[in-house]
Amino acid sequence: MIGRTLEHYRVEALLGRGGMGVVYRAVDTRLHRPVALKVLAEDLVHDRDRRARFLQEARAASAVNHPAIAQIYDVGESEGVTFLAMELVEGRTVRQLVGDRELDVLGAVEIALQVARGLAAAHEAGIVHRDIKADNVMVTRDGHAKILDFGLAKLLDPARTGGASGASRGLDPSLVETVTKTQMGMVLGTVAYMSPEQARGQTIDHRSDLFSVGIVLYEMVTGQLPFQGQSPIDTMYAIAFEETRAVQTLRPSLPGNLQRIVSRCMRKRPDDRYATARDLVKDLEGLRRELESGVSQGVPLMERLQEGWRALRDRSPAEWIWVAALAVAGLGLLTVLVWKGAFWGVFFFLVLPGLLAWRRMRNRRKRFVKSLAAKAKRFPEVRLVAFDGNRVTVVVDRAVANTYVRIHALADRINSRMFFGEPIVAAVRDTISPEELKALLEGPGVLFVRGDVLGEAGKQP
Repeated sequence: MIGRTLEHYRVEALLGRGGMGVVYRAVDTRLHRPVALKVLAEDLVHDRDRRARFLQEARAASAVNHPAIAQIYDVGESEGVTFLAMELVEGRTVRQLVGDRELDVLGAVEIALQVARGLAAAHEAGIVHRDIKADNVMVTRDGHAKILDFGLAKLLDPARTGGASGASRGLDPSLVETVTKTQMGMVLGTVAYMSPEQARGQTIDHRSDLFSVGIVLYEMVTGQLPFQGQSPIDTMYAIAFEETRAVQTLRPSLPGNLQRIVSRCMRKRPDDRYATARDLVKDLEGLRRELESGVSQGVPLMERLQEGWRALRDRSPAEWIWVAALAVAGLGLLTVLVWKGAFWGVFFFLVLPGLLAWRRMRNRRKRFVKSLAAKAKRFPEVRLVAFDGNRVTVVVDRAVANTYVRIHALADRINSRMFFGEPIVAAVRDTISPEELKALLEGPGVLFVRGDVLGEAGKQP
């Protein structure tokens, strides 16, 4: 193929091979610009109707112009070869960045934000990618994310037989076999990023892409895929029916709002996910501001209640059996005490625990803040922790991304466990005037002071 000319594209060098074809570096001889030329595998385009659907979708995708989308310049056929001419993007894929551990939390959020903006533009144009994954997101040398292969994923959506619509329509076994036999690595790589509706062979819409974005974000911040099985079938089952571990289980320092965003992207039911990519963009922008500013905003009460309800709804039958058993045992004991006329038994069973619980709830905020200070003082860069109202001020020697993330994670854990009252707001400060430092030290809310800070304050006039 090297040295050959397809229409007005002269093939110069091999860039890579994949399950969907071979990618070459080529030159557009008309416009004299470099392009990436993807020559599609014969197995994927041998069916005439399927090839026609692909060409229609690719042409529609070429009309989407966004900085986060690798532009499709042309799609065509020449001498029996079906090809796609695309913007030549030089950089590294997200998979490579994750493998080399070159992404921090802020970088991962920035990439996810750019991808979400690109998807918003595509979805508003009626285009669904269908195959968002770490290999299909390239990061250029200047830090811009580019979504690759828009329009190609239609080839991985086998034609359906029968006249019914939605999940009732069956997959053509011959086409499924073709996709599977093309290259096992491609199929396995794609399966890990499927949405539940894709894994179950149901009709998909733009919210399927948002599920896949959640998987990519999860992978960027933890270094692991959320759903992994011994075989593609095991992975698809996990995607469709099993819940994944929270990101903070793997990295306790991650912010609580990051988990909230990832969790909402990866809801099993499409209706429980973000309604649009624009909604996801809004939350990612808020998370980025938190990471950059050092001020952590709590999750609103209504959202916490909704998260709690979904967590209860997603419990397995075995977990509900234990809850029901405890409830029945407690009710049975109370009934026996009342029937026996055991007044003091009822008092100790209900009233006394209620009073103790109220006392504990009343001091909950103060106890949580003290716990935050006790953990923050273990960080060598923390100089002072003070609390006033609902604001925790953490003074540090030098504020870096890791410091922000760790302090925010502590504050977010508090907010996730408080069921009423104003959320705790954490402010990380690395520049503070002597007057401000003195005011904090003289205030009633000092929870921790490093020894050298007291020495500095004592030297001030």
